[in-house]
Amino acid sequence: METGSTVGEETAADEPVWTGLPPGLLRMRRLLLVVWLGLAAVAVGVPLGLFVGPWWASFALLPLAGIGWGWVLLGRNWRSWRYAERADDLLISRGVLWREETVVPYGRMQLVEVTSGPVERHFGLASVQLHTAAAATDATVPGLDPAEAERLRDRLTALGEARSAGL
Repeated sequence: METGSTVGEETAADEPVWTGLPPGLLRMRRLLLVVWLGLAAVAVGVPLGLFVGPWWASFALLPLAGIGWGWVLLGRNWRSWRYAERADDLLISRGVLWREETVVPYGRMQLVEVTSGPVERHFGLASVQLHTAAAATDATVPGLDPAEAERLRDRLTALGEARSAGL
């Protein structure tokens, strides 16, 4: 019986500490959803209402329904993203229907960069892009606070240099 409790304690200690993405990323994506699909509703509804007839303008409700559907999907997708820093590698987990977990060993990292486009900068966000020799293991951690993105970049770069020194 005591062996079972020891195994349970070891399993709990080996479990990585996951970090989710900040809520600013979800706010940014939802705002973009509302803006683009709102513009699509106007672009569909106004011409149809003016040139074909008022009943046809009801097709503008389709993009508006897409806002409600997309709102929920974006929330589920945002909650599915997380990352964990372990002793030898970085784990990135994402996906709702198809779960995907990427393991990037620190010693295999060739380049770690922080990127931030104009919309991301407006919302105070940045992404960390990890490049490895194998393109299949390249990974991104989107929507981080810029300070956290820089901290993660510096930590991953230092760990990558330390791990690759023995190769």
